[in-house]
Amino acid sequence: MSGTGNPGPAALRSGETDLVAHVQELCARIDAEDPRIQALLPEPARRERLTREAEALLDRFPDPAQRPPLFGLLVGVKDFFRVDGFPTRAGSKLPASLFEGPESAVVTRLKENGALIAGKTVTTEFAYFQPGPTRNPHNPEHTPGGSSSGSAAGVAAGFFPLALGTQTIGSVIRPAAFCGIIGFKPSYDRIDTAGMLFFSKSVDHAGLFSQDVATMRLACSALCGGWDDSECVPIDGLPALAVPDGPYLEEAEEAGLQQFEKTLERLAAAGFRIERVPFFPNYADLNVRHRRLTAVEVADVHKEWYGAYSDRYSVHMHEIMRTGATVSDEERDEIRADQLHLRHKMEEALFSCGADLWITPAAPGPAPHGIHSTGNPIMNLPWTNAGVPALAIPSGRAANGLPLAAQFCAPFGADERLLAWGEAIEGIVRG
Repeated sequence: MSGTGNPGPAALRSGETDLVAHVQELCARIDAEDPRIQALLPEPARRERLTREAEALLDRFPDPAQRPPLFGLLVGVKDFFRVDGFPTRAGSKLPASLFEGPESAVVTRLKENGALIAGKTVTTEFAYFQPGPTRNPHNPEHTPGGSSSGSAAGVAAGFFPLALGTQTIGSVIRPAAFCGIIGFKPSYDRIDTAGMLFFSKSVDHAGLFSQDVATMRLACSALCGGWDDSECVPIDGLPALAVPDGPYLEEAEEAGLQQFEKTLERLAAAGFRIERVPFFPNYADLNVRHRRLTAVEVADVHKEWYGAYSDRYSVHMHEIMRTGATVSDEERDEIRADQLHLRHKMEEALFSCGADLWITPAAPGPAPHGIHSTGNPIMNLPWTNAGVPALAIPSGRAANGLPLAAQFCAPFGADERLLAWGEAIEGIVRG
């Protein structure tokens, strides 16, 4: 389960935790548990490779005082990012040679900051809706969410304390919620996406999973462009929180709404001011337009591959390719322009009611039964469309024992402030 046996980054940097022994322990856990969870793509000599890399890292940084911030942290990497020495298939049946190219910038950045790549994690086909084999560590009869299925499940199972994912609608925040861990989608393009495969360039984000907000802040300080530590100092007072009442919130299930209201009560009791703001009056239209934008952009990305290998695509991909063909250039450009308009409306609404962050359910409810579907990303769609930072924090459990989570969203570019507040919020929301 989440948090099992993973020391903090400081213990690895200081040498308090023996790095090689730690790597051996996590590899043993992966060997024992991943046949059931299936979070990682197979790698026959994973233990030997990671042991060599851990020893080389110790040789490179013998002085703990000189060790980089992510020293020795094992990181799962969604198979949507290129990693030197690993094939990239994006959960598809297409030849890996189609996706070859330079290593993803964020992966190189992880290595420069001392991280060790635990391996490639399972993704749905092309980060869309055709599920892979990954199961939820809290109950293998349920989905871990998608499309960053393996990254979320691997962190929740304690295989690695940090993982990379991507989000086009809800592919970081939703699986984080279903798996009971921290998920963070930074502001659009805050993490360099060079070398990452794309589903929809206008909305695709690189994001992260961790077991606590402190580790997330550390990782983002190393990976997010233009990170300003001065924004991460303790903030006087508590942030005021805005709840977007109306059609959007009505998309949540009863179990999700009940826990969400309990979370609001806990925050109010701790001194947070809660404002209810009517918002997203035309939410159904926003949902349709976002999906049409992604459809036309994925059709463009896959144009040549689809022409040569259409028989290797799933029914889900066939459907979105057909939809993409119905979207004109004019409609696509209009929807892109509306993204910035929505971002401004979100900021204006917060300013008008004197709030600092939005708070919503991170998913409609707990993870659905079965792995034939990855669940509904509807609670994440507007924040992804607008490109604003979003943070999922576990907030309790449903009656069936599966995790639930709250989602916190800040104005565009306020990633540092969201995570700074997130550490204080985490202790209250997680109970």
